Amino acid sequence: LWAAIAYLQRTNSRVLSVVYTGDTDATKEEIITKVKTRFDIILDPSSLDFVFLRERWVIEDTTWPRFTLIGQSLGSMMLAYEAMCGLIPDLFIDTMGYAFTFHVVRWFSRGKTPISAYVHYPTISTDMLARVKSRTSQYNNTNEVAKSELRTNAKIMYYNMFALAYSASLSLAQPIMVNSSWTKSHVEYLLNHSPVPSGSRKSLSIVYPPCDTQTMASFSLEGRKKIIMSLAQFRPEKDHAKQILAFAKLLEMHPEHKEEGVRLVLIGSSRNAADEARVKVLQNLVTQLDLEGSVEFIVNASYDVVLSWLAGASIGTNTMVDEHFGINVVEFMYMRLEAHEHFGINVVEFMAAGLIPVVHASGGPLNDIVVPYQNQPTGYHATDPVSFAQAFHKALSLPSREALAMRKRARALAVERFSTEGFENGWAQEWELAVRSVKP
Repeated sequence: LWAAIAYLQRTNSRVLSVVYTGDTDATKEEIITKVKTRFDIILDPSSLDFVFLRERWVIEDTTWPRFTLIGQSLGSMMLAYEAMCGLIPDLFIDTMGYAFTFHVVRWFSRGKTPISAYVHYPTISTDMLARVKSRTSQYNNTNEVAKSELRTNAKIMYYNMFALAYSASLSLAQPIMVNSSWTKSHVEYLLNHSPVPSGSRKSLSIVYPPCDTQTMASFSLEGRKKIIMSLAQFRPEKDHAKQILAFAKLLEMHPEHKEEGVRLVLIGSSRNAADEARVKVLQNLVTQLDLEGSVEFIVNASYDVVLSWLAGASIGTNTMVDEHFGINVVEFMYMRLEAHEHFGINVVEFMAAGLIPVVHASGGPLNDIVVPYQNQPTGYHATDPVSFAQAFHKALSLPSREALAMRKRARALAVERFSTEGFENGWAQEWELAVRSVKP
């Protein structure tokens, strides 16, 4: 979001960027200052404005404990109604993933406002449906549903119906940008099965999100502490419990690492009471596993604090299934500032900063990020606590020369593929396509 706005301010002074935000307790100046503090991005207030929305509760997950997908989607339409009452833009670009808002924008503008989208993660995917069909218990499929054939069949029907509605909504956007090959394949599948006529279906472009690789690439690759670092908002899908269980398994299988003082540090932001409660549950798990002296939680750390940990840790881990780069959940033209949840693209940040990544074998980390560089590995993939523990051990046991070589490869890949310059080039191409549709 902020990199895109900063780019437009530098290259097209005629563009006024307007951000719809639910941060009613923050001023324009405070938001701009926070962006500078968090991301070192300088924004010009003269070509940036905000429309403050008071009904953000309608899209909170706590508002919809059941039927969350359809509830939040309908809630987003209500919030979009409030947004359009505040300002109807000449061009609407959504990066939150609320495709149902497109109907509201079209209705208010009488079809005159072009719509574009940057999709971080499809609201529903074939993987989500597959997990329900296999009756796998996970954050989006409770034990009660997984154990019941009747409830499973009902949820499959619900997901299929929602997928049709979501794909029809997404078809209203042109151009559509996606942040990874994993996201692209799933969005393509949805659009190909959309009820919208085939002539209206869209092409997709991968625009890798930007990461502050320049700052992190200056960190020394040597003298790293024996720290396994996690960087992710404390949300259920981030699966922090798996990280703790994997760390416990590591110390159980290889007690020498405990003697060496290996630590697990979990850094992330907490948005609300639900996140705070989740942190307490994780802390209780640490106590139950007798890991208090080896596991540390750092909640709502400043960007400078995060950078200091990135400069010293040895391993970076991410356990989310089908991670989509962990991009900050904020929107261009439709934004919630307080998220900033992953402090950036966490896995890419690990690599740019010189950490050896140990990540889940799925999604962006598998297909786009932790991939071979010059035919040599840049990190490790795992799926469950045992395989994560084994990967931790491999990374911690690498001879110094091999560890240094892997850190160099990981950094080189991150800098080449996920730089701000690369994002700006991709964004510029798609921006030109979107602007052509704007009626004078």
